[in-house]
Amino acid sequence: MTADPTVAQADVLVVGAGPTGLLLAGDLAAAGLKVTLLEQRAEESNLTRAFAVHARSLEQLDARDLADELIATGTALGSLQIFGRLTVDLSTLPSRFPFVLITPQSNTERLLERRALAAGVVLVRGARVVGLRQDSEGVELDAEPRGADPVPGTDPAPVRYRARYAVGADGVRSTVRELLGIAFPGQAVVNSVMLADVRLEHAPDELLSVGANEQGFAFVAPFGDGWYRVVAWDRDRQLPDGAPVELAEVRSLAGRVLGDDYGMHDARWLSRFHSDERQAPSYREGRVFLAGDAAHCHSPAGGQGLNTGLQDAANLSWKLAAAVQGWAPPGLLDSYQTERHPVGRRVLRTSGGLIRVALAQTTTTRVLRGAVSALADRLTPLARRGGRAVSGIDVSYAAHAPRGAHPLTGRRIPDLRLATPREHDPARLHEALRGGTFVLVGANPERGAKWAGAGRLTCVVPAGGLGTTVLVRPDGYAAWAAEHPSPEATAMALRSHLGAVPAP
Repeated sequence: MTADPTVAQADVLVVGAGPTGLLLAGDLAAAGLKVTLLEQRAEESNLTRAFAVHARSLEQLDARDLADELIATGTALGSLQIFGRLTVDLSTLPSRFPFVLITPQSNTERLLERRALAAGVVLVRGARVVGLRQDSEGVELDAEPRGADPVPGTDPAPVRYRARYAVGADGVRSTVRELLGIAFPGQAVVNSVMLADVRLEHAPDELLSVGANEQGFAFVAPFGDGWYRVVAWDRDRQLPDGAPVELAEVRSLAGRVLGDDYGMHDARWLSRFHSDERQAPSYREGRVFLAGDAAHCHSPAGGQGLNTGLQDAANLSWKLAAAVQGWAPPGLLDSYQTERHPVGRRVLRTSGGLIRVALAQTTTTRVLRGAVSALADRLTPLARRGGRAVSGIDVSYAAHAPRGAHPLTGRRIPDLRLATPREHDPARLHEALRGGTFVLVGANPERGAKWAGAGRLTCVVPAGGLGTTVLVRPDGYAAWAAEHPSPEATAMALRSHLGAVPAP
């Protein structure tokens, strides 16, 4: 690719500085790539819809040394209630984070932005993408400056950016997706949902108060700093997104659905929106990828939107880094679509089912909802499986593992305890993953010395011994595993996944 001095050059262009784009850009820059992040907003926005960070996302943030700091900003809920009586117990999740964290999305963005900038990401705010072209060597984006002070009677000239790859993480109304001509089929699942951040005169008995009846749906969740998020939907009052929201309207509906309005007052934010169920059939077109809400959107039930986007970014970032650095195995970039599209489809299905049951007005579905409550005790195992699904803990790529592969291949590897013969050795797997490399967990770390020397691998020994040797991908899933492998078998696996290492 011939460099043009009039064009801003990068290895990867990321469009959209929400949680998905920030995590992705930060990972790429931490891997040594030159990354430009384009954000249409000229300034940071205080508006936030997402507020739930699930266990698997916290594990990904822990692998970036951000989880504990984020947890300090919010409230941890060890269980969720559905339909009034069915309790989803998250405290049994096999994770260091057996809960859902309630914290404004702005807190997650703040930590991810700080990390991205520290890693060297060039963040350009007020850049509205208006053009996209790609060829066999790279991608070009045209972005119009917004928020600038142009000469009267003129429009600011678009700035051209070029990179080897680009990622559209620019939300439901993704300009990148539209410029690529990728369809976004689906439908609206719920309209006129009201959001409010308020103070309360008295706190609910439960940390998370949820209710649904013939009048609508409402829930109240604490942010942990004296503010509460209220989500409310009035079955008989369906207004367009731009219609104003009055606190009295939210308070009245909450009182009718939950039995108490908790003395809501001093709203700092009021908004109305609709929620769609949509998914792009392809997450890739040539050298351009889609991630987060640009690739899929769904109902807010279960709070899975932000979390699914973070998982997209964690899956894609190391694959793009390997491609740019020249050691990606054949088909690695295609595996992003293979692995993440089914996950997005499942989230659409599960969140859609939850919201439809919660908002149902047909007699049959109301009876079913009542039966679920009545059988709550008997449904505990089902609720436990539901907790694993909503939390993201049970996401697995094992279905795409090669025939005859070890059963761990493609599965999430827990945060293993590690031997620490030296003072600064990582004590846990997530700490070892903070280098952004693959991690070889086994009794013979010297077998990975060549790849460790090339900066592609970290070698660790499990505490207490472990017969199984596991090669863990940077996103925490097993790329390969074997029982007591020979040195030759280990070397073959490392070459397959990390490429050949040039002789010194």
